[in-house]
Amino acid sequence: MRHLVVIKGAGDLASGVAHRLQQAGFPVIMTEIARPTVIRRAVAFAEAVYSGAVTVEGVTARLVTGPEEALTKATQGEIAVLVDPRAGVIAALRPEIVVDAIMAKTNLGTSIEQAPIVIALGPGFTAGRDAHAVVETRRGHYLGRVIWQGEALPNTGIPGEVMGYTEERVLRAPADGIFKGCKAIGDPVTAGETVAMVGDVPLRARISGVLRGILHDGLEVTRGMKVGDIDPRGERDYCFTISDKARAIAGGVLEAILHLREKLR
Repeated sequence: MRHLVVIKGAGDLASGVAHRLQQAGFPVIMTEIARPTVIRRAVAFAEAVYSGAVTVEGVTARLVTGPEEALTKATQGEIAVLVDPRAGVIAALRPEIVVDAIMAKTNLGTSIEQAPIVIALGPGFTAGRDAHAVVETRRGHYLGRVIWQGEALPNTGIPGEVMGYTEERVLRAPADGIFKGCKAIGDPVTAGETVAMVGDVPLRARISGVLRGILHDGLEVTRGMKVGDIDPRGERDYCFTISDKARAIAGGVLEAILHLREKLR
């Protein structure tokens, strides 16, 4: 279907892409798993899986039950979110554009044959083989660059630096168990303060700042799993707006779509 975009994944980076494309006039459908483990939930359309609907910077995403309802919502100006881990909606609706934004750092099943335009984010894909284009997702000089041949830079495993902090700003589960937050996104936190519980084991902040993201309550986690993110800058508004990284990547996706459309004419 001409103009229709299916985005695999609905985390914060995928949502930045979806927001940009919807604002540019593309109808957008996003696929997710049944229990998303998204951290930056205030700016992720995946949150619609839990709440039914979520609005990010004036754009609303709504949970739907099947491809036809998804298409209706998308063409009415909302983003449709569909629990569809295998992205069966692609075969059902045959969109013009597919974007793999799962950020799994490996290809979980995306093929260049899935649509006239296939774009993938980050490492794990080869442009020209798995997708028509790959967009760089590593922070730095090349963030948002469109790659037409080859791969994105490899994942370092080190979180991006903010005010000199990298791994310290990430909250990781202290044990296996059921997760429950003690703080809400946007709340101020101080170093040493308990921000969540995993079973009866407290999770304490290592630095002070604001809670930029935290896992949804009730999810089962494993020791060492990322479950939250503290922003040492202390700017509450940053917790509820699309990040600079997501906007740069979204710009790369839009550039790739427009370029490939010209080639297909």
